[in-house]
Amino acid sequence: MLEIRELTVYYGLHAAIRNVSLQVEPGEIVVVLGANGAGKSTLLRATMGMVRPASGHVLLDGLDLTSLVRRNLTHQIVEQGLILVPERGGTFTDLTVRENLLLGAFPRRARAKEKELLEFALSLFPRLKERWNQRVGTMSGGEQRMVAVARALLSAPRFLLLDEPTLGLAPVLAKQLLRVLPQIAAQGIGVLLVEQNAHLSLAVAQRGAVLSNGELVHAASAAELQDDPAVRAAYLGSQ
Repeated sequence: MLEIRELTVYYGLHAAIRNVSLQVEPGEIVVVLGANGAGKSTLLRATMGMVRPASGHVLLDGLDLTSLVRRNLTHQIVEQGLILVPERGGTFTDLTVRENLLLGAFPRRARAKEKELLEFALSLFPRLKERWNQRVGTMSGGEQRMVAVARALLSAPRFLLLDEPTLGLAPVLAKQLLRVLPQIAAQGIGVLLVEQNAHLSLAVAQRGAVLSNGELVHAASAAELQDDPAVRAAYLGSQ
């Protein structure tokens, strides 16, 4: 289980997140909703050791990741089984699809099953087979997001963290990208998803949480959030 326990992060004197607690079980999809500036990306970055928390803990099956030696901390966390696909990037644009994906299999536990991981990633995104030797920088935005997620899967993650994966994508591409998340979760991989598209993300998630001004203000099942009048008014509109 991935457990974020009472996490607080400051940027200078400003608290980006305050006392946020979340849990993600293996094979579960949890979506974090919130307006721009609510602290969603900071939550993911702190979970990955990219931002030092002022207080709180991140636990992976009881191991306190925040207590690890800070040198190469993010690399250590990836080795433990967490991987982040950032809001933008997550690929080497001068390299081909093939090179990007194979570079993803750097954790020790991934090397022994690289072929299996590659087959699974390409089964989710068959279009990448057609672009196998194409430089990623020449591909469309949607295809580049597919490469980023596929590359993350090559690391054999236990938990996959996704920061706004559909940002800037056409609705049909956004739907295609989020549609693969249940297939990823079916492999026992927990997914912590930060997403602006509440309608699509709540449709694939089991649970959700709402951040506002850095604080967790609501957490419930995805179905309950879809039916909540305040959530509908703020994030779902007339959809």
